Amino acid sequence: MSPQIQLAGRVVALLALATAMPQAAAEAPKRGGTLTYMIAADAPPSFDAHRELTFATVYSGAPFYSVLIRVNPENPGWTTDFVCDLCTEMPLPTDDGRTYTFKIRDGVKFHDGSPLTAEDVAASWNKLIFPPEGVTSVRQSHYLMVDKVAVVDPTTVVFRLKFATAAFLPALADPFNWIYKKDILERDPRWYEKNVLGSGPFKFSAYETGQSIAGVRNTDYYHPGLPYLDGFVGVYAPKQAVRVDAMRSDRAAIDFRNLPPAARDELVAALGDKIAVQESDLNCGNMVTPNQKRKPFDDVRVRRALTLAVDRWNSAPALARIAVVRTVGGVVFPGSPLAGTTEELQQIAGFWPDIEKSRVEATRLLKEAGAAGLGFELLNRDLDQPFKYLGTWLVDQWSKVGLNVRQRTLPVGPWFEAMRDGSFDVTVEGNGQSVVNPVLDVQKYLPRSVYTENYGGFEDPHEVDLYQSMLHETDPVKQRATMREFEKYVLDEKAHELFVLWQHRIVPYRTYLKGWRAGPSFYVSQDLATIWLDR
Repeated sequence: MSPQIQLAGRVVALLALATAMPQAAAEAPKRGGTLTYMIAADAPPSFDAHRELTFATVYSGAPFYSVLIRVNPENPGWTTDFVCDLCTEMPLPTDDGRTYTFKIRDGVKFHDGSPLTAEDVAASWNKLIFPPEGVTSVRQSHYLMVDKVAVVDPTTVVFRLKFATAAFLPALADPFNWIYKKDILERDPRWYEKNVLGSGPFKFSAYETGQSIAGVRNTDYYHPGLPYLDGFVGVYAPKQAVRVDAMRSDRAAIDFRNLPPAARDELVAALGDKIAVQESDLNCGNMVTPNQKRKPFDDVRVRRALTLAVDRWNSAPALARIAVVRTVGGVVFPGSPLAGTTEELQQIAGFWPDIEKSRVEATRLLKEAGAAGLGFELLNRDLDQPFKYLGTWLVDQWSKVGLNVRQRTLPVGPWFEAMRDGSFDVTVEGNGQSVVNPVLDVQKYLPRSVYTENYGGFEDPHEVDLYQSMLHETDPVKQRATMREFEKYVLDEKAHELFVLWQHRIVPYRTYLKGWRAGPSFYVSQDLATIWLDR
């Protein structure tokens, strides 16, 4: 299948989604009420979105914060539609695409009543792009093109780039890029890990660890007429059964993240026209990361054997019936012009169409590496969908080539800490990105010295060179050719990562919830400002 056909298929899918959605555009929003929603985690690892990758932080904190620009909340299915949040208008780049000047709204206030100015915007972005020592910025590598962020006056911020690239604006619109208060960052750049103070549509009101988080309407919000809600309560519940029961009994209206097909069907059967469903392709894929600082995973033969043993093509349809995964693909979001075709993927280890041939080669490599019958521990997240399903499936797949694997599941915080400190053999993780931006989305595969949240424990200058070539390339044909070389190198030749499957988003919700649209990211449009309750 050609990339053009794949892209066309994605457009058709998005149009079908829009057609299937409830037509609420003509309805007059109602004010008031408290939205209760479920968060599929026990707690966020921290409240600092600059530091975290997980939806648990966004679902907990996005309503409290502003961003500079964002994906249009009325059009989240097409993630190149960017609009201002704190800025007054989207700028046209100058200096041959290397300078972006943003005017900041007058009169914006933090929730403590202090004014938000260009100084706060620049301080937040400098923390994101040039973090001080001891401070983690997980998306720092998304801004390799940025040379400087400068304040011209209290309402003007300028981004000066080292080189022009189409990847910049989508990176700027990432929903994790919350704007913090400059004087707090100067006193303690880690303050926001445990505290909340923003300028968004809702003010923080309560947090009970492992239980819930709540906010109330910000009456000083700078978008006229918003938000509609009086407040919200997000309830933490890592168990799917708890979340589904809460929606069935109307103790919650929605789980924004995802539910599997069986849960969707259960809710629709039980509630009929009281439940609606939105579905979308999801810019989130699951991958397996071997820890190359531990033997024998420093041996490429062992890593290649792990990927060769996994039957993606034949397993995907069965897994899609029980889990929120569906599409076989490579490192690029399916449907993107940069994504590999089926024929191109089938040239990569782990994607060969003949699984028996693949497993024979895996067995040979393990024996050659002295790792036949290897036993190891698979670290996994304590979340049913899709992590535990994928972990159980992977253990079975690896048993086909004589590997003896046991799982260790941890809650989200300890899971991240175990990966960050390297206390694992092999881990299941995700590459869940927000705005579809393929050249930046594949940074997850780069060494940790470039992308701080890669946990593989390797360095690879050649891989970094390939990536830099893609980032600087403006010819789409040449860029796609380099992406194919990068994908083959990472997944096959070096097997630094083992890509598993792309996820599919299924969101059932109570029909009285209005003003929200699903898209290919469960991070986008989560500030709740446009949501209203029709009851």
